[in-house]
Amino acid sequence: MRKVKSHSSHIGVTLLSSDLSKPKDDLFKHDVVKLILSRRTEEAIEMLADRFMVEVPRIKVGHWKGRKNVLAVYVSQRQTIFVAKSSEMWNPFVILHEFYHHLRSRSGKHRGTEKLADSFAIAFIRAFLDVEYKGTATPTSPP
Repeated sequence: MRKVKSHSSHIGVTLLSSDLSKPKDDLFKHDVVKLILSRRTEEAIEMLADRFMVEVPRIKVGHWKGRKNVLAVYVSQRQTIFVAKSSEMWNPFVILHEFYHHLRSRSGKHRGTEKLADSFAIAFIRAFLDVEYKGTATPTSPP
C-alpha cells in the first residue's frame, strides 16, 4: 500500500464538505469520476488519497464476512474496499461512497455516516455531469 503525505488523523465533515465545494474542484471531481468510469479506479483512489492526505486503501473483489448482500463494504481494520463484483469497480457511486468510509475511519469518526457517504459520492457525480453536459468548467481529462 502506497503512503502519502503525513497528516493529522482528524478529518472532519468540514474538510469533506468545504474543501471540495469550490468551482475549481469540480474539475478534480470530474476527473476522479472519469477515471472510475474508464476502469482506472486505482488511479482515482490514489488521486483522492493524495487530495485528502490519507493512505491509499486497497480494493478487492469479493465479499467480507457476513456482508454478502451489499455491493461493497469498507473494512477499516484492513483498510480495504471490498466490491461484490468486478463490475462495481467501475461504479463511481459505490467507489466514492466506500472511499468516504475510508476517510471517516482514518479520522476515528466512522459511525452513522451512510447519508454523508451518499452525499460525498453524489457531489462528485453531479460535478462530473455538470462538466460533461452543462459545460460549467473545462475538463482536464485524464489521458
